[in-house]
Amino acid sequence: MGPDPTFGFGPLEAEFWRLVFVMTRIGAAMVAAPLFGAGSVPAQVRVIASGALAVLVCGWLPAVQPPPNLLSINGMLAVAGEVLVGLSLGFILQLAFAAPVMAAEVIGGSMGMSMATAVDPNSGTQSPALGQYFTVVMTLIFLATGAHLHWFGLIIESYRTFPPGHTWLGPDRIEAVSAFAAMMFTAAVSIAFPVSLVLLLAQVVTGVLSRSAPSLNLFALGLPAGVLAGLAALILSGPALTDMLTQLSMQAITQAGEIIAR
Repeated sequence: MGPDPTFGFGPLEAEFWRLVFVMTRIGAAMVAAPLFGAGSVPAQVRVIASGALAVLVCGWLPAVQPPPNLLSINGMLAVAGEVLVGLSLGFILQLAFAAPVMAAEVIGGSMGMSMATAVDPNSGTQSPALGQYFTVVMTLIFLATGAHLHWFGLIIESYRTFPPGHTWLGPDRIEAVSAFAAMMFTAAVSIAFPVSLVLLLAQVVTGVLSRSAPSLNLFALGLPAGVLAGLAALILSGPALTDMLTQLSMQAITQAGEIIAR
Protein backbone atom coordinates (compact mmCIF):
# COMPACT_ATOMS: atom_id res chain seq x y z
CA MET A 1 0.00 0.00 0.00
CA GLY A 2 1.54 3.29 -1.17
CA PRO A 3 1.80 6.51 0.83
CA ASP A 4 -1.27 8.70 1.17
CA PRO A 5 -0.80 11.77 -1.10
CA THR A 6 -3.06 13.87 1.15
CA PHE A 7 -0.91 13.23 4.21
CA GLY A 8 1.47 15.98 5.31
CA PHE A 9 1.48 19.74 5.08
CA GLY A 10 0.47 19.98 1.42
CA PRO A 11 -3.33 20.24 1.96
CA LEU A 12 -2.79 22.44 5.02
CA GLU A 13 -0.59 24.83 3.04
CA ALA A 14 -3.16 24.96 0.23
CA GLU A 15 -5.90 25.88 2.71
CA PHE A 16 -3.65 28.50 4.25
CA TRP A 17 -3.03 30.21 0.89
CA ARG A 18 -6.75 30.01 0.17
CA LEU A 19 -7.48 31.73 3.49
CA VAL A 20 -4.92 34.44 2.75
CA PHE A 21 -6.39 34.99 -0.71
CA VAL A 22 -9.91 35.35 0.68
CA MET A 23 -8.64 37.75 3.35
CA THR A 24 -7.36 40.07 0.62
CA ARG A 25 -10.80 41.38 -0.36
CA ILE A 26 -12.06 41.56 3.21
CA GLY A 27 -8.92 43.31 4.46
CA ALA A 28 -9.04 45.87 1.63
CA ALA A 29 -12.68 46.64 2.47
CA MET A 30 -11.84 47.13 6.15
CA VAL A 31 -8.88 49.37 5.39
CA ALA A 32 -11.04 51.61 3.18
CA ALA A 33 -14.02 51.67 5.59
CA PRO A 34 -14.14 54.63 8.01
CA LEU A 35 -14.88 52.59 11.14
CA PHE A 36 -12.48 49.69 10.77
CA GLY A 37 -9.78 51.54 8.85
CA ALA A 38 -9.35 54.29 11.42
CA GLY A 39 -5.87 54.96 12.70
CA SER A 40 -7.04 54.26 16.25
CA VAL A 41 -7.92 50.66 15.32
CA PRO A 42 -4.83 48.42 15.66
CA ALA A 43 -3.77 46.53 12.58
CA GLN A 44 -3.92 43.29 14.55
CA VAL A 45 -7.66 43.81 15.11
CA ARG A 46 -8.27 44.24 11.38
CA VAL A 47 -6.22 41.14 10.59
CA ILE A 48 -8.10 39.07 13.17
CA ALA A 49 -11.49 40.31 11.93
CA SER A 50 -10.51 39.67 8.31
CA GLY A 51 -9.32 36.17 9.19
CA ALA A 52 -12.55 35.40 11.07
CA LEU A 53 -14.70 36.44 8.10
CA ALA A 54 -12.39 34.60 5.70
CA VAL A 55 -12.87 31.37 7.68
CA LEU A 56 -16.65 31.76 7.29
CA VAL A 57 -16.31 32.42 3.56
CA CYS A 58 -14.07 29.38 3.09
CA GLY A 59 -16.59 27.24 4.96
CA TRP A 60 -19.72 28.57 3.23
CA LEU A 61 -18.32 28.97 -0.28
CA PRO A 62 -15.98 26.05 -0.99
CA ALA A 63 -15.93 26.97 -4.69
CA VAL A 64 -13.81 30.07 -3.95
CA GLN A 65 -10.32 28.97 -4.87
CA PRO A 66 -7.14 31.03 -5.36
CA PRO A 67 -5.18 30.95 -8.62
CA PRO A 68 -2.70 28.08 -8.92
CA ASN A 69 0.27 30.44 -8.61
CA LEU A 70 -0.24 33.71 -6.74
CA LEU A 71 3.20 35.00 -7.74
CA SER A 72 2.45 34.77 -11.45
CA ILE A 73 0.98 37.57 -13.56
CA ASN A 74 -2.47 36.00 -13.48
CA GLY A 75 -2.20 35.58 -9.72
CA MET A 76 -1.21 39.23 -9.24
CA LEU A 77 -4.12 40.36 -11.43
CA ALA A 78 -6.48 38.21 -9.39
CA VAL A 79 -5.19 39.76 -6.16
CA ALA A 80 -5.53 43.26 -7.65
CA GLY A 81 -9.13 42.49 -8.60
CA GLU A 82 -9.86 41.34 -5.05
CA VAL A 83 -8.40 44.56 -3.68
CA LEU A 84 -10.46 46.62 -6.15
CA VAL A 85 -13.75 45.09 -5.03
CA GLY A 86 -12.87 45.50 -1.35
CA LEU A 87 -11.82 49.12 -1.77
CA SER A 88 -15.04 49.91 -3.64
CA LEU A 89 -17.19 48.53 -0.82
CA GLY A 90 -15.22 50.45 1.78
CA PHE A 91 -15.15 53.66 -0.26
CA ILE A 92 -18.95 53.74 -0.28
CA LEU A 93 -18.90 54.04 3.51
CA GLN A 94 -16.22 56.71 3.32
CA LEU A 95 -18.51 58.81 1.12
CA ALA A 96 -21.40 58.34 3.54
CA PHE A 97 -19.31 59.44 6.52
CA ALA A 98 -17.86 62.38 4.60
CA ALA A 99 -21.28 64.05 4.12
CA PRO A 100 -21.76 65.04 7.80
CA VAL A 101 -18.20 66.37 7.95
CA MET A 102 -18.84 68.56 4.90
CA ALA A 103 -22.05 69.84 6.49
CA ALA A 104 -20.10 70.62 9.67
CA GLU A 105 -17.62 72.67 7.63
CA VAL A 106 -20.46 74.86 6.33
CA ILE A 107 -22.16 75.19 9.71
CA GLY A 108 -18.93 75.88 11.58
CA GLY A 109 -17.93 78.58 9.10
CA SER A 110 -21.30 80.30 9.47
CA MET A 111 -21.12 80.12 13.26
CA GLY A 112 -17.60 81.53 13.35
CA MET A 113 -16.21 78.30 14.78
CA SER A 114 -13.84 77.50 11.95
CA MET A 115 -10.91 77.92 14.31
CA ALA A 116 -12.29 75.26 16.67
CA THR A 117 -10.59 72.24 15.13
CA ALA A 118 -9.47 68.89 16.43
CA VAL A 119 -7.45 65.99 15.10
CA ASP A 120 -9.68 63.50 13.30
CA PRO A 121 -8.74 60.02 14.58
CA ASN A 122 -9.94 58.45 11.31
CA SER A 123 -7.74 60.41 8.92
CA GLY A 124 -5.23 62.06 11.25
CA THR A 125 -5.97 65.51 9.78
CA GLN A 126 -7.55 68.61 11.27
CA SER A 127 -11.33 68.70 11.20
CA PRO A 128 -13.90 71.06 12.76
CA ALA A 129 -15.20 70.32 16.22
CA LEU A 130 -18.72 70.01 14.85
CA GLY A 131 -17.40 67.48 12.36
CA GLN A 132 -16.28 65.29 15.25
CA TYR A 133 -19.75 65.56 16.77
CA PHE A 134 -21.46 64.62 13.52
CA THR A 135 -19.03 61.75 12.96
CA VAL A 136 -19.76 60.34 16.42
CA VAL A 137 -23.52 60.61 15.82
CA MET A 138 -23.16 58.98 12.40
CA THR A 139 -21.10 56.15 13.89
CA LEU A 140 -23.63 55.50 16.65
CA ILE A 141 -26.52 55.46 14.19
CA PHE A 142 -24.61 53.23 11.79
CA LEU A 143 -23.89 50.69 14.51
CA ALA A 144 -27.29 50.96 16.21
CA THR A 145 -29.21 50.24 13.01
CA GLY A 146 -27.07 47.17 12.28
CA ALA A 147 -25.78 48.64 9.01
CA HIS A 148 -22.32 47.24 9.72
CA LEU A 149 -23.77 43.71 9.78
CA HIS A 150 -25.44 44.29 6.42
CA TRP A 151 -22.12 45.56 5.10
CA PHE A 152 -20.34 42.41 6.26
CA GLY A 153 -23.08 40.39 4.56
CA LEU A 154 -22.47 42.28 1.31
CA ILE A 155 -18.75 41.50 1.49
CA ILE A 156 -19.50 37.78 1.85
CA GLU A 157 -22.17 37.95 -0.89
CA SER A 158 -19.67 39.63 -3.21
CA TYR A 159 -17.85 36.29 -3.52
CA ARG A 160 -20.91 34.91 -5.29
CA THR A 161 -21.23 37.88 -7.65
CA PHE A 162 -17.49 38.39 -8.16
CA PRO A 163 -15.71 35.05 -7.95
CA PRO A 164 -11.92 35.14 -8.20
CA GLY A 165 -10.90 36.00 -11.72
CA HIS A 166 -14.08 38.03 -12.42
CA THR A 167 -13.50 40.90 -10.02
CA TRP A 168 -12.84 43.81 -12.37
CA LEU A 169 -15.60 46.39 -12.04
CA GLY A 170 -17.27 47.54 -15.24
CA PRO A 171 -18.24 51.10 -16.21
CA ASP A 172 -21.76 50.65 -14.83
CA ARG A 173 -20.45 49.86 -11.34
CA ILE A 174 -17.95 52.72 -11.44
CA GLU A 175 -20.83 54.97 -12.46
CA ALA A 176 -22.83 53.75 -9.44
CA VAL A 177 -19.99 54.82 -7.12
CA SER A 178 -19.84 58.23 -8.83
CA ALA A 179 -23.60 58.62 -8.49
CA PHE A 180 -23.37 58.02 -4.76
CA ALA A 181 -20.60 60.63 -4.56
CA ALA A 182 -23.03 63.16 -6.06
CA MET A 183 -25.65 62.00 -3.55
CA MET A 184 -23.14 62.70 -0.79
CA PHE A 185 -23.04 66.41 -1.68
CA THR A 186 -26.85 66.50 -1.71
CA ALA A 187 -26.96 64.89 1.74
CA ALA A 188 -24.41 67.38 3.08
CA VAL A 189 -26.53 70.30 1.85
CA SER A 190 -29.66 68.76 3.40
CA ILE A 191 -27.93 68.36 6.77
CA ALA A 192 -26.50 71.89 6.80
CA PHE A 193 -29.55 73.71 5.38
CA PRO A 194 -31.73 74.07 8.55
CA VAL A 195 -28.88 75.35 10.73
CA SER A 196 -27.50 77.57 7.95
CA LEU A 197 -30.94 79.14 7.47
CA VAL A 198 -31.17 80.01 11.18
CA LEU A 199 -27.64 81.44 11.11
CA LEU A 200 -28.51 83.54 8.07
CA LEU A 201 -31.51 85.00 9.89
CA ALA A 202 -29.34 85.69 12.94
CA GLN A 203 -26.80 87.51 10.80
CA VAL A 204 -29.53 89.56 9.14
CA VAL A 205 -30.95 90.55 12.53
CA THR A 206 -27.46 91.44 13.77
CA GLY A 207 -26.85 93.57 10.69
CA VAL A 208 -30.14 95.44 11.14
CA LEU A 209 -29.33 96.11 14.80
CA SER A 210 -25.88 97.39 13.93
CA ARG A 211 -27.35 99.78 11.36
CA SER A 212 -30.06 101.04 13.70
CA ALA A 213 -27.66 101.44 16.63
CA PRO A 214 -24.17 102.20 15.24
CA SER A 215 -22.76 102.42 18.73
CA LEU A 216 -23.13 98.65 19.08
CA ASN A 217 -19.99 96.71 18.29
CA LEU A 218 -20.89 94.37 15.44
CA PHE A 219 -18.08 91.91 16.16
CA ALA A 220 -18.81 91.79 19.90
CA LEU A 221 -22.51 91.22 19.22
CA GLY A 222 -22.49 89.13 16.04
CA LEU A 223 -20.12 86.35 17.10
CA PRO A 224 -21.92 85.36 20.34
CA ALA A 225 -25.29 85.71 18.62
CA GLY A 226 -24.16 83.43 15.78
CA VAL A 227 -22.79 80.81 18.17
CA LEU A 228 -25.93 80.83 20.34
CA ALA A 229 -28.23 80.69 17.30
CA GLY A 230 -26.20 77.84 15.82
CA LEU A 231 -26.25 75.81 19.04
CA ALA A 232 -30.00 76.37 19.42
CA ALA A 233 -30.56 75.33 15.81
CA LEU A 234 -28.46 72.19 16.30
CA ILE A 235 -30.49 71.23 19.38
CA LEU A 236 -33.82 71.84 17.66
CA SER A 237 -32.77 70.01 14.50
CA GLY A 238 -31.53 66.96 16.43
CA PRO A 239 -34.47 64.69 15.47
CA ALA A 240 -34.22 65.72 11.82
CA LEU A 241 -30.45 65.17 11.90
CA THR A 242 -30.97 61.67 13.27
CA ASP A 243 -33.45 60.84 10.51
CA MET A 244 -31.17 62.18 7.79
CA LEU A 245 -28.13 60.29 9.05
CA THR A 246 -30.18 57.10 9.37
CA GLN A 247 -31.36 57.51 5.79
CA LEU A 248 -27.79 58.20 4.68
CA SER A 249 -26.59 54.97 6.32
CA MET A 250 -29.30 52.96 4.59
CA GLN A 251 -28.50 54.61 1.26
CA ALA A 252 -24.84 53.65 1.62
CA ILE A 253 -25.74 50.01 2.24
CA THR A 254 -28.25 50.07 -0.62
CA GLN A 255 -25.68 51.55 -2.99
CA ALA A 256 -23.10 48.97 -1.99
CA GLY A 257 -25.70 46.28 -2.63
CA GLU A 258 -26.36 47.69 -6.10
CA ILE A 259 -22.66 47.48 -6.91
CA ILE A 260 -22.71 43.82 -5.91
CA ALA A 261 -25.98 43.03 -7.67
CA ARG A 262 -25.27 44.65 -11.04
